[in-house]
Amino acid sequence: MSSFSPLILISLLLCFTSSVVSASNLYNHFDITWGDGRAKILNNGELLTLSLDKSSGSGFQSKTEYLFGNIDMQLKLVPGNSAGTVTAYYLSSQGPTHDEIDFEFLGNLSGDPYILHTNVFSQGKGNREQQFHLWFDPTADFHTYSILWNPQRIIFSVDSIPIREFKNSESIGVPFPKNQPMRIYSSLWNADDWATRGGLVKTDWSHAPFTASYRNFNANTCTRSSGIYSCSSKIKGWLSQQLDSTSQRRMRWVQKHYMIYNYCTDIKRFPNGLPAECTKPNLS
Repeated sequence: MSSFSPLILISLLLCFTSSVVSASNLYNHFDITWGDGRAKILNNGELLTLSLDKSSGSGFQSKTEYLFGNIDMQLKLVPGNSAGTVTAYYLSSQGPTHDEIDFEFLGNLSGDPYILHTNVFSQGKGNREQQFHLWFDPTADFHTYSILWNPQRIIFSVDSIPIREFKNSESIGVPFPKNQPMRIYSSLWNADDWATRGGLVKTDWSHAPFTASYRNFNANTCTRSSGIYSCSSKIKGWLSQQLDSTSQRRMRWVQKHYMIYNYCTDIKRFPNGLPAECTKPNLS
């Protein structure tokens, strides 16, 4: 915590105004940003859908910027032959030195598993990919995808099972996202130049429109208004939360059985040495 601005920290810990987001009405929390009618908020705000056809994809963003948060969203991904499509769900700031925390779901041929792609950008630098197959069919029902982002770590979870932890390694010179507020963004778009088997499998537009669905958004967050940061009145320890021994075992299980790519082991990609954070003990 020594590298965390004392002024911001005081604001975070003492200004506990209500920033608990209700899941009841997605109209209150998100704006449709593109897609010319292909994105819809339905069922009195309980459901949001994004669609992709040959002309365009679609997307939305949060009305609010967050500086740290414990954020859940339930997604049901594009079913059937979704090869070439990408459903992106992420946090991001703006500008050339932006921060970003990514979930991306890479579509597949029917019967093949989706690839869950994760990445972390800090001060404009990414290249921190980890990829996973999932232990269930993410198109058959809704599943909860979560980001815990606090000053010490970022934890990616699926159905409350952690799959990845990115720790604050500023002590060894690795920038960490902690100063730039980020919005939530999501989009469904065509990426058949790279998304499925490196671009070998193209989008089959006879299956369009492709649709992904969202519901049950919940967040405990810190927000910024007029330059002042304030945190949820029901903060419940997430601002300093870390993985307990049970969660660590669950994460190791996922990484042993379902991780298919880890930048921290890719010596061909980094012939001059792995990134500094990869050599820190217990860093995932």
